[in-house]
Amino acid sequence: MVTIDLTGKVALVTGGTRGIGRAIAGTLRRAGARVAITGRDAERARAAAKELGEGTAGFACELADAAQVDAAVAAAEAALGPIDVLVNNAGLTRDQIVLRMSEGDWDAVLDANLKGAFLMIRAVLKGMMKRKAGRIVNVTSIVGLTGNKGQANYAASKAGLIGLTKSVAKEYASRNILVNCVAPGFVETDMTGALPVEARSTLLQQIALGRLGQPDDVAGAVLFLASDLAGYVTGQVLVVDGGLVI
Repeated sequence: MVTIDLTGKVALVTGGTRGIGRAIAGTLRRAGARVAITGRDAERARAAAKELGEGTAGFACELADAAQVDAAVAAAEAALGPIDVLVNNAGLTRDQIVLRMSEGDWDAVLDANLKGAFLMIRAVLKGMMKRKAGRIVNVTSIVGLTGNKGQANYAASKAGLIGLTKSVAKEYASRNILVNCVAPGFVETDMTGALPVEARSTLLQQIALGRLGQPDDVAGAVLFLASDLAGYVTGQVLVVDGGLVI
């Protein structure tokens, strides 16, 4: 039996207070990594870290603010050690068809989902370059591959995240910094929990496995990409959608 052991590693997970991010943080911690969690609310981030137990820490961070990102990374490294694994999971939706979408809603989603990932990557790269090792996993979405009605801002941000991933992977492969994406399909979260019964039934008919994903399904893919098992994988998009897009 192959087990993944991240003992001695430090991971930072953005948007790690709930849903997919919380599952990722918990999975990495159970694999032995020390884990820093960031969220917009400091109290919620600290509470989430406390629930995960020893070896975790929570920090407030507005991801579109470069100064806050740099401060959060510095605080995480002071508390837990140099960051070996960065997981850009935090995401925001403000859905509306294009004709009715405000510039504010466009900017908010692009800032949180794409600019925030860029700032986080930039903040951890120097340390990873010095150590000639690092893993960056960006959580994108199948919507970034397929588009979706009413989500032009979200789809653009997630497609942009794929382009960012591939570019950074090429730039820093020579320093053994591996950069990949995980693209979840429809996962059991607060958002999908609010779907009407009919819409949910229609959606399930389109998924080959006949069920929505669980946050742990995505967390397992992230764990793989963070591990030595994925030592020859970079610049890739791992789709975790139960066969929705085949």
